[in-house]
Amino acid sequence: MSRRKGRILAFQALYSYDVGGESLEQLLKLEWADLKESEKDADTVDFARILISGTINHIEEVDEVIKRHLTQNWEFSRVNKVSLAILRISCFTLLFQPEIHPTIVIDEAIDIAREYGADESYKFINAVLDHIRKEKEVED
Repeated sequence: MSRRKGRILAFQALYSYDVGGESLEQLLKLEWADLKESEKDADTVDFARILISGTINHIEEVDEVIKRHLTQNWEFSRVNKVSLAILRISCFTLLFQPEIHPTIVIDEAIDIAREYGADESYKFINAVLDHIRKEKEVED
């Protein structure tokens, strides 16, 4: 498995958290993921759990940062749930995991959005995350 798979698991968990109201405890068990034995790599699962718990534990701060970087005419409540889940895990990573290069975070978010999101959602996600990245660089 890979960090990509860990990000996909985290994205799916955040989607379930938002849409299905799953508890953090239930999400961290990853029983919902129906992983094959060959996919239960400890590093990937641990990485997914870090993203899931970190994002949910910092959800208010993450959402505030996302809200600040939406375009003038876009309301947070209008962001579709798939895009929001991708934005949340990526924003968490940009804010709280400085050891992961921002370019990797944004590229992975775009790839996940292309695979799971609406047709043009990757452009929206790219723009929001790029603004967050730039603000973070100025702060650091």
